[in-house]
Amino acid sequence: MSRVGNSAIAIPSGVTVSQQDGVVVVKGKNGELSAPLHSEVELVVADDVATVKPRRKTKLSQSLWGTMRATINNMVVGVGEGFTRKLEINGVGYRAAMQGNKLVLNLGYSHPVEMAVPAGLTVAVENNTQINISGADKQLLGQFASEIRSKRPPEPFKGKGVKYAGEHIVRKEGKKK
Repeated sequence: MSRVGNSAIAIPSGVTVSQQDGVVVVKGKNGELSAPLHSEVELVVADDVATVKPRRKTKLSQSLWGTMRATINNMVVGVGEGFTRKLEINGVGYRAAMQGNKLVLNLGYSHPVEMAVPAGLTVAVENNTQINISGADKQLLGQFASEIRSKRPPEPFKGKGVKYAGEHIVRKEGKKK
């Protein structure tokens, strides 16, 4: 039985949750998000609480129950408060800058790496080495942060590269003479 699925979703004031033709639509101050509701799961919205229940006792519906509840909860939190992810750049000469709607990264390659910022996300660069990404869609935000990190992941000897704020890099010992 799903422990995540058992929890009810508290809907804060200013956020509305509706269901139309198998699609869940969540509206709030940070925008509007929608996701398809799987046919094995049903959504019940009453007052300021939404609950997700499986339609049958099959393995598929039991496994989708908690997943759909977590997805809907992330949409509610996203349009209400929003999500933020912070990245740090370590290394001599490594820096980031915003040019219009593009994030330009200098990561030790012979050319700067340019990345277009997806719609729905805002990117701010502080001190040329800290990148703050914020938005309502948690999945899109995490995907974009992961793509930035993949351009130069932190290496284990000196720790140079792009890492998440608070991420611990396991260091290796260098060569011995």
